[in-house]
Amino acid sequence: MSFLVSFIISIVVIAVSLLIISKLPLGVEVDSPGKALAGGAAIGLINGFIGLIPGAVSGFFAILTLGLLPLLSGVIVFGLAAWLVEGFRLKWGIWSAILGAIALAIVNSILRAILGAVGL
Repeated sequence: MSFLVSFIISIVVIAVSLLIISKLPLGVEVDSPGKALAGGAAIGLINGFIGLIPGAVSGFFAILTLGLLPLLSGVIVFGLAAWLVEGFRLKWGIWSAILGAIALAIVNSILRAILGAVGL
């Protein structure tokens, strides 16, 4: 599968995850599926730039901070995407970003596992 196709699938999976998360009482609001798609694209692009950091360096800091650095970066990415995309809001500020980032990781993992089971 080409890079572009896998990137588009990733954006759609994140968008569906955002739509699911917006239905939970976490303080994350998404106006429409189009806004969720824009939010998914923002999260995907920001994560892509973060992915340019070598794995050894990020792994070292993840171990050094006992796993708090990946959580913190997820919260920052989630909040930054909400700030960039109009129609994607965090009702309770940082608390919504924390809860939303954790929920996004869980829902995204479940959806990716389902897609992996069907061969995508």
